[in-house]
Amino acid sequence: MLSMVKFKAAKYSRDFYSYICFLKNMRIPRFARWLLYNSFFFLFIMFVLRIVLWQTMIKEGLPHSGLFKIFVLGFRYDARIVAIVGLLLLIISFIKSIHPFETKRGKRISLFIWGLVSFLLCFFYAVDFANYGYLSQRLNASLLNYMEDTAISLSMVWQSYHVVYILFGILISFLLINVFIKFTYNKIAAKRYRHNKKSQTIWSIILLLVLALAAFGRVGQYPLRWSDAFALNNDYAANLALNPFQSFFSTLQFRKSGCDLAKTRNSFPLIASYLNLKSTDTLNYKRCVTFTDTASTHPNVVVVICESFSGYKSSMFGNPLNTTPYFNELCNNGIFFSRCFTPSYGTARGVWATLTGIPDVENTKTASRNPNAVNQHIIINDFTDYEKYYFIGGSTSWANIRGLLTNNIGNLHLFEQDDYEAAKIDVWGVSDKNMLLGANKTLSKCKKPFIAVLQTADNHHPYTIPDEDKAAFEVKNVAADTLRKYGFTSLEEFNAFRYTDFCFKHFIESAKKEAYFKNTVFVFVGDHGIPGNTGNMFPKIWAGEELSMTHVPLLFYAPGILKPERYNKPVSQIDILPTVAGICKVKHCNTSLGRNILLSDSLQPPVAFYFNPDKKTIGCITDKFFYTESIDNKTNERVSSVLNNDAPVITPAEKQKLKFTTEAFYETAKYMLLNNKKLP
Repeated sequence: MLSMVKFKAAKYSRDFYSYICFLKNMRIPRFARWLLYNSFFFLFIMFVLRIVLWQTMIKEGLPHSGLFKIFVLGFRYDARIVAIVGLLLLIISFIKSIHPFETKRGKRISLFIWGLVSFLLCFFYAVDFANYGYLSQRLNASLLNYMEDTAISLSMVWQSYHVVYILFGILISFLLINVFIKFTYNKIAAKRYRHNKKSQTIWSIILLLVLALAAFGRVGQYPLRWSDAFALNNDYAANLALNPFQSFFSTLQFRKSGCDLAKTRNSFPLIASYLNLKSTDTLNYKRCVTFTDTASTHPNVVVVICESFSGYKSSMFGNPLNTTPYFNELCNNGIFFSRCFTPSYGTARGVWATLTGIPDVENTKTASRNPNAVNQHIIINDFTDYEKYYFIGGSTSWANIRGLLTNNIGNLHLFEQDDYEAAKIDVWGVSDKNMLLGANKTLSKCKKPFIAVLQTADNHHPYTIPDEDKAAFEVKNVAADTLRKYGFTSLEEFNAFRYTDFCFKHFIESAKKEAYFKNTVFVFVGDHGIPGNTGNMFPKIWAGEELSMTHVPLLFYAPGILKPERYNKPVSQIDILPTVAGICKVKHCNTSLGRNILLSDSLQPPVAFYFNPDKKTIGCITDKFFYTESIDNKTNERVSSVLNNDAPVITPAEKQKLKFTTEAFYETAKYMLLNNKKLP
């Protein structure tokens, strides 16, 4: 036994010695050493600057808790910026003719890049600190808008800041950083580090992988985003975690976002009448709703946002393929709105409109991706005695939805793909059935009233039908010409649409077995429709002018609470939460364009706003007409009938009202996106 122990000890000693020898032979190449020195130096500077900002924020009320998490996230943002520079220089080192330690040209190029980065670091942070001191906001691209009035802007800067001292500080900081960069270069260049081709290759691969990971920001499906900072649930914490590079470049494409205040004010009387505002204060859209006869029990709320739930493809509108028989039965036993329209096309825009009550009218990307719009008042927060949930089968990192949710809904329980017992089936995470059943299981254990949002995804490419459901769910075969005739482009899409109905059936039938069901209002709405062939189910303009891509079913289902009813008036996603708050008799403040669609429409007839960012058109849908016009020049006006294929009979006064209503909604929505702040 003793001899065996000695043998193993000797073996391990030899292995350890061999490992040490290997590390000695694996000397870090000169360029890799220089890159690491400079990278850690820049990270250290950014860390110190974050501490300085932290000390400033302490005086303004930054919570002391969670600092470690804030600084770790901040380090990841800083590491991303440094890694992007490192990757550029690493690529240069692969080219022998411009290698910084083998050619003079390479040395000049690398020193120029580091010099440019050091100047940008000094300049960005100087402007960032000045901007935060003036507006309590991190540097963002909206500052570029002041360049349009350069003379006035420069005068304001000169009169507001110690410009000479700031420029002197930038210069000194820039020179000191470059002294360090050149010092490390000269010190490394003067030494001859022994390394072979193998060690160079290995270190290059290691650096490439580490820098790529740092630039991506995390190990996972989605990269690190600016919205992850707002998952800290505190604006001060989010601002401290971000750095000026991340906040500036994240807002660059949104710098033109905003509204024409003159047009918004001019639109206010019409919007005030439509929303029945009591206040006469211009641009004050706040109306607080109270109830004298509060509900004896707080009804639960479950809002299901259904992926691509297009009206004309479903059974509720007479599609002969009868794709959603179960949901059609639910509609017959609930309050069903047959003319619900999403303000725009796209899941992110649909989620935004449903939660905030404001149409997403961003022209470049979606409002959820705009860091300047991350602060939003959401009616869900007025459900003060309720637990709040959001269930999605995939990840909310997509489209920065996590920032919208966690920054604006207090004490939110967020369930994503890794929080279910089921396995992922495709890029969208777990199946809709397993997400819905998982939500039902969680909600059935809730001891307090709850409001939950459930977001489906399977009715989307790649149209996956899980293997576990193929026995219970019958995949049907339909001829291609029949599919096209009734609005489907493929057999996969057709069966995925049917699978949605299958999932809803499993969810509702399971919920019926739970105690919470009898006191719950279920709301189903499509996130958007799909443009396509509507056949004879609707007038031709629904397909020809793509009205079908925003037409979705809207159902309020609550047996024992709501009497079945069918409405044919135009309504919108933005109306859902105000209506739910009214049903539950929850005291709330509404600051959006949405309204309770179960109340009388005697003050203003209902209207649904329409926005098409691809065609650059805006419009509105009434009970008779579909009006559209160009965004850019307010021309190309078009009025169509939503009732039949006949030419619309409309007076000039009616047309002018449609035009003004459309533009009023558009200008007000643009204003609200950036001014619907969380209420204190």
